[in-house]
Amino acid sequence: MNEDALKKIPSPCYVMEERLLRNNLELISRVAKESGTEIILAFKAFALWKSFPIFREYIKSVTASSIHEARLAFEEFGSRAHAFSPAYTDEEFGEIMRCCGHISFNSLSQYERFYARTRQAGHEISCGIRINPEYSEIETELYNPCAPGSRFGVTADMLPEELPAGIEGFHCHCHCESSSYALEHTLEHIEAKFGKWLPKIKWLNLGGGHLMTRADYDVEHLISLLKGLRGRYPNLQVILEPGSAFAWRTGSLVSEVVDIVESRGIRTAILNVSFTCHMPDCLEMPYQPAVVGAETLEPDAVKGAPFSENIYRLGGNSCLSGDYMGSWKFKEPLKVGDRVVFEDMIHYTTVKTNMFNGISHPSIALLRADGELEMYKVFGYEDYRDRMC
Repeated sequence: MNEDALKKIPSPCYVMEERLLRNNLELISRVAKESGTEIILAFKAFALWKSFPIFREYIKSVTASSIHEARLAFEEFGSRAHAFSPAYTDEEFGEIMRCCGHISFNSLSQYERFYARTRQAGHEISCGIRINPEYSEIETELYNPCAPGSRFGVTADMLPEELPAGIEGFHCHCHCESSSYALEHTLEHIEAKFGKWLPKIKWLNLGGGHLMTRADYDVEHLISLLKGLRGRYPNLQVILEPGSAFAWRTGSLVSEVVDIVESRGIRTAILNVSFTCHMPDCLEMPYQPAVVGAETLEPDAVKGAPFSENIYRLGGNSCLSGDYMGSWKFKEPLKVGDRVVFEDMIHYTTVKTNMFNGISHPSIALLRADGELEMYKVFGYEDYRDRMC
């Protein structure tokens, strides 16, 4: 985003760039075509429905994990979703069926409870079971669905020799911003534990977390892995459902400095955005995002740093004491009104924001390829009031 474009943008605002989005979509489309697999968008990471016309140029379907995501898929994306939920309910399952073409069950008890209903849906629904290969290279336990005692999926020892009637596929998810080599190791465990069932099913959904649009991702290795898998099991339709890969590095969160405070030698620039409200993954993962024009330092570098070095902690504008992060070194001293632009703030961030404290929610915009700014949504008091009932 250049300086001229930045001047057009109100603050605070999430800005997705169409040019960057299309770059990701083109790469994902190439992987799908060359590997012979289907790659679909996971709404849990990205669900800005006003951008769906762009996505529909490249992909045909999406994945949903709730009744509202399923409706968004059917009513706004225009296709029946691939659904997975830790647990479906009687009240919602009818609507799930209306909006979905694939439904994966998290447990055999969920399958036993709901499978018969899918046969009266009025359209074809392919059912599957989530499997747990008991292997993952995710280091942050909060994001590890294969951690010991996980509530996700069925382990191999729990499956009968003959799969229950109507189970046509396996769903597996055990990656988070992972490499193709993590997938290679995962496939080894899946085939070792579940290999005897793979020739008997129609599809294998390998879930999300395949960060193929990251600069250092080995795309050719991924394509080779997927082609090899399909060669070993020609009966399988292989599906990937990444979320982050679609929106990876496609946009920023534009904020500005509203005050600068100092305490015990630490300078904090207070912004008109909040980490806990608008960038929750920064605190959950945790990770320190890049800031345009600033050098990212070790988190504690701000402590005792001379003011002349222009090193600041950045603080949010909520009342949570821990609504702050790290250390960044700026080229010039910060002052009230300066713009602070956080990079890579579209995936997950835009779907996980909240209105804690009733603070102003950032607007959402698309910077179109022609340089024009399209405002998707400007939030106001009514949005907060309606959410609070």
